[in-house]
Amino acid sequence: MKKHKIEAFENLVEAFGALPSIGKKTAIRLAYHAVMEDGFAAMKLAHALEVGVNAIQKCSKCHNMSEDELCTICSDPYRDTTKLCIVQSAKDILTIEESGQFDGVYYVISEVQDMDESHLFYAVEGVEEIIFAFPPSIATDTMILYIEERLKGLDIVFTKIAQGVPTGVELENIDVMSLSRALEARVKI
Repeated sequence: MKKHKIEAFENLVEAFGALPSIGKKTAIRLAYHAVMEDGFAAMKLAHALEVGVNAIQKCSKCHNMSEDELCTICSDPYRDTTKLCIVQSAKDILTIEESGQFDGVYYVISEVQDMDESHLFYAVEGVEEIIFAFPPSIATDTMILYIEERLKGLDIVFTKIAQGVPTGVELENIDVMSLSRALEARVKI
């Protein structure tokens, strides 16, 4: 039996499927919705994607997403520039900003091999505390040690976000590294 294919639809399914966390079934549902149920929303999405891809760039100071040379955080005169939070992704900045718990500035370093040391020294100018906000792993621990080593001659305090057992989760569902870190970072009550 011959399979019937609609090439434009298959290309759309493939494009949706290439996005993170979109499986084949979801890609088919999204493609079908876009072409058969709400063409206007699909065109609006296509336009927003085109504008976003063309307008968004890396901030020249911290590597956050920005429409200008400096992002809104780096250009905000009310941010505490003595506190620098180093993250792995601009997405992490969105998450931290949503919490409303940090009023300092940021710096994005995806991987040690991508790090421009002279640019890092520019970013830490006037900084008194560096907070590492990395997910726990051997690779991120290595990156923290590497950055500390490079900046050790400066008068900067190094800290990292607390890690351990999340609220409401049974111990049996916690990975060994998180449980180990929670025990190491225990506090007196």
